[in-house]
Amino acid sequence: MTAPDPITISVIHHRLTGIVEEMGEAMLRTSFSQILNSSRDFSTAICGADSQLVAQAEHIPVHVGALQPAAKAVIESFGDDVHPGDVFLLNDPYAGGSHLPDVTAFVPIFLDGELTFWAINRAHHSDIGGATYGAYNASAREIWQEGIRLPPIRFYDKGVMRPDMLRMLKANVRHARDFEGDLSAQIGSVLLADRRVKALAQEFDRATIVAAVNRMLEATEAQTRESIAQWKDGTYIGEAWLDDDGRGNDDILIRAKVTVDGSSLTVDLRECAPQVTSFVNSSPANTRSAVIVALSVLLDKEIAKNEGMVRPLTILTTRGTIVDPDPGLPVTMCTSHCSNEIIEAVVTALSGACPEQAMGGWGRRLRIAIKGVDPRTDRPFIWHMFHARPGGGASSGGDGWHNAGEWHSAGGLKFGSVEVAEARFPLFFGRHEFRPDSGGDGRYVGGTGVDLDLTVETEQPAVANTAGDGLRHGARGMLGGHDGAPHHYLMHPPGADTVVLASKAEGIRVPPGTTFEIHSGGGGGWGPPEQRDPAARKRDARDGLVTAPNAAPQAGGDR
Repeated sequence: MTAPDPITISVIHHRLTGIVEEMGEAMLRTSFSQILNSSRDFSTAICGADSQLVAQAEHIPVHVGALQPAAKAVIESFGDDVHPGDVFLLNDPYAGGSHLPDVTAFVPIFLDGELTFWAINRAHHSDIGGATYGAYNASAREIWQEGIRLPPIRFYDKGVMRPDMLRMLKANVRHARDFEGDLSAQIGSVLLADRRVKALAQEFDRATIVAAVNRMLEATEAQTRESIAQWKDGTYIGEAWLDDDGRGNDDILIRAKVTVDGSSLTVDLRECAPQVTSFVNSSPANTRSAVIVALSVLLDKEIAKNEGMVRPLTILTTRGTIVDPDPGLPVTMCTSHCSNEIIEAVVTALSGACPEQAMGGWGRRLRIAIKGVDPRTDRPFIWHMFHARPGGGASSGGDGWHNAGEWHSAGGLKFGSVEVAEARFPLFFGRHEFRPDSGGDGRYVGGTGVDLDLTVETEQPAVANTAGDGLRHGARGMLGGHDGAPHHYLMHPPGADTVVLASKAEGIRVPPGTTFEIHSGGGGGWGPPEQRDPAARKRDARDGLVTAPNAAPQAGGDR
């Protein structure tokens, strides 16, 4: 067979990309939980038979970088015992997963009788069992307290679903109906990809498709190496800090030593803080993914995000550190924290090698999950707060995006409609607006966070938990830019004192009529503030992003 020509390679590349995007649309329209059908906390991809990432949709970056280890874990677990019609599941962070709420579904795609691709859907489930509803257990000291663990398992056997496995899974989660509906949506999504790829194989034979994919990965590697080769050689240090682990340990260090050597990049995380008995440890796949996210934001946006981009990269960790913990330690918070801090440390380090590409830090994640009974239906509910997103970081290209979210999701997570949330849950949104003075100052200012007032309209007391970070350390300012403002969360129970919320707490009693007052953090600024255009200062004041004419944001200073 002759090598495919560039036009054929481009057509196959875009067809595969279109397939993973269609998988996402199917997931969005068929999933049950608001965390998926409103906030879009899922990702879709296609990997090769050898687990290499071939195509992904633009969903959650920290998901996608961890899919290659997940596919590899399935391949190693089942070897040649893989057949058309099989469906596999996985969520174990110590067997290729990121954290337990992210259940991953895999379908092997056979062309001409040979395993050629894996269609993959990773989705964050609203509940995955464990000691605390909503999966984020701030008190967990071991992973078994966080939820049910799924090493690679076969869920469909040659096209037949295993009902015993489904009964076991539903018995271990709190909202079995939603879990089954969301899992069914995932499986529908990957089966759709199977059909679409087989249709593609009717137009181009298997050998042509495989050759085109190999050439795609080679081209991406060459483009990535060309980009890295333009950076200044040397070894650079970047640091970021978690506020705490919820166990009394404060200012937990993430330290990245990054070496640029020609067209190769080595990220050494061996000097990070020791592991902790808290859910902020990072699973191996998640650590890998966070580094890949950092690399991707520094590269030209036109470079394809596939396994070719990762080939110039070497990641070094030490077992027993927070970025490579001993198996069995809790990790559920890791896809947010310490993912954000790993990304921030790597980008900070490389600001010395490629300053024009290094952007300010994005805001931290601090979620609230509320469990109660809806008085309109007498049905129990679990609501995850995806509103009040923090601000995005500024860059050499301009100001950060307001209310954009955290670095690990880079805008992929949506907060959904306020009106739909009020219709589906006993909640009232008093305000949801940009938070003035929260973006870090700079030549270009960080995006603002959000001011949110949210009242819980239950008739019985509800219960809440918090999980996240960023009450003390705001998003990093870059190259003279100032840090973004940190979060500030309050709770106002009727007739009682105001409660200042911690970032890692559970079992918070929420009386009917309680109002949460949320002030989410802003993004980091970029460049010295004195270089900001005076006209931009006036525009900031006119738009209400700062509270005084010609004033700079009142967020943190330069680090």
